Amino acid sequence: MGDVSRVGLVFVLGFLAAGPGTARGEAIAWRDWSEGSFARAQSERRFVLLDLGAVWCHWCHVMEETTYQDPRVIELVRSRFVPVRVDQDARPDLSNRYEDYGWPATIVFDPRGAEIVKFSGYIPPDRMVSLLQGIIDDPTPGPSVRFEAPPAYATEAALTSALRQDLEDLLVSRYDPEHGGWGFVKKFMDSDAVEYSLLRSREGDRRAEQRARQTLDAQLKLIDPVWGGVYQYSHGGNWENPHFEKIMSVQTENLCIYAQAYLLWRDPAYLKAARDIHRYLREFLVSPEGGFYTSQDADLVPGEHGGEYFALSDADRRRRGIPRVDTHVYTRETAWAAHALVALHAATREPAPLQEAERAARFILERRLLPGGGFRHDAVDAAGPYLGDTLSAGRAFLALYSATGDRTWLGHAEEAAAFIDRSFREEGAPGFVTARSTSRFEPAHAQRDENIALARFANLLSRYTGRVEHGQMAERALGFLNAPEVARRPQTGGVLLADMEMRAEPLHLTVVGGKDDPASRALLAAALGEPSAYKRVELWDKRDGPLRRPDVAYPELKRAAAFLCTEGRCSAPAFTTEELRARLESAAAKRAAN
Repeated sequence: MGDVSRVGLVFVLGFLAAGPGTARGEAIAWRDWSEGSFARAQSERRFVLLDLGAVWCHWCHVMEETTYQDPRVIELVRSRFVPVRVDQDARPDLSNRYEDYGWPATIVFDPRGAEIVKFSGYIPPDRMVSLLQGIIDDPTPGPSVRFEAPPAYATEAALTSALRQDLEDLLVSRYDPEHGGWGFVKKFMDSDAVEYSLLRSREGDRRAEQRARQTLDAQLKLIDPVWGGVYQYSHGGNWENPHFEKIMSVQTENLCIYAQAYLLWRDPAYLKAARDIHRYLREFLVSPEGGFYTSQDADLVPGEHGGEYFALSDADRRRRGIPRVDTHVYTRETAWAAHALVALHAATREPAPLQEAERAARFILERRLLPGGGFRHDAVDAAGPYLGDTLSAGRAFLALYSATGDRTWLGHAEEAAAFIDRSFREEGAPGFVTARSTSRFEPAHAQRDENIALARFANLLSRYTGRVEHGQMAERALGFLNAPEVARRPQTGGVLLADMEMRAEPLHLTVVGGKDDPASRALLAAALGEPSAYKRVELWDKRDGPLRRPDVAYPELKRAAAFLCTEGRCSAPAFTTEELRARLESAAAKRAAN
């Protein structure tokens, strides 16, 4: 290793040991988000400066290395502000509240905790000096702080036909036909839009198929050709300028979509993409205990663009050092990984991804479980619990039940749903909140993506259990989403998916046979391999007693068989995977024809 490489590695190792913002020593004494910070602000007549960033965020590092090292900024902060720094991955309540501002987000509060100004992205030193001095001179709330009236909720949970058509039109108008992808500045895979397009393509919509394929093909450019894994996004309106951070949500969404696209079209490039993401997760983001880490930094040296580094070979990268991995093991991220690994198992029929998913699920059950079926975010939380952790865990458990037939997983999914309903229901309005309100934020905040995921999870769970309360949860979440101000926000695909699933029964596939019977396992694998993400797949081993929702009477047979049920009717038994595949293909052709 040359002298330059050794110096760089020493710098990075020092950064890893000290934590974000401390590699050169803290010029600003950052505090945690707490009542104590606001108490100090009140007693000393100071403002609270919140620096809300991410461990993996390049521009957060740049701001730390430039703006917060500037003597003028340091002096202003020390004289009149209580500086608070929060990693948004650690605090989903703050992250969801300020997600529209991107990272870093800078929010200034008065001593009572009322917002004065909110800023988005990197702020250079000169501008920061001007902004801080302006707040000191005139603490009147600026135009970035405005009263937000609650959305106008509809009386029905389902979308109106007019709003549904509006969202369909928006989905098309926001698509970039030249480069692919939804959006014209930042390029990334909107997984919900792609999934919705996959669904429409199966119904015979060739334009939807073209949009999905063009986006999936373009997104391949954001997969690291050396280590695998997906870069967060590309800027500049094309796919050639990646931001190199690798965060868990991007990995798992891409893994699920590429696995599903492979099942639909059998394109080997899509299977390779899924395997490359899996390879990266196994190499860099799985913990020794089976949980999953949160992210990997964009920068080897904080604040220095990683383009040159990520162009290197594996050996040359490792000689220089490895960008920081955030080794927090959060329930939400671990459950995301488990859910995605079940999708990969469905695409490959290989046992290893399923085994990894079960191990991850057992990790959160053993180390993050709260009384009553909910989950902590981390080993120790400063706040919470948060909706996202229990919701993601419930989705993973339900996926594991479909892949294994083990009713223990279904029980855990039901317990998670009950905890969500008790803990995060927003009284007096539709939807579910990220976390219960603190004294700093009233009212509690419902976040769009979480309610999309919850509507889909609770609805699918209701199809497995037949329980009215699960369907009511889905309706409540969708009732929040169908407010036009909420539904029309960018990335409408998720709202359309949730609405579509609420209005239709899932494809219903049941394998009747012993869990230890190889024929049963083969039929279950074939059922899981049906490309639709919206399906009810169960393995009924009669030794376990009746199914949770025994809505179909299956005949007594001497060997394992699979049944495909749609619109109140079931197929003849399929005894081989070839027979089941033929029935599935026939049903898909009928749906496309209709």
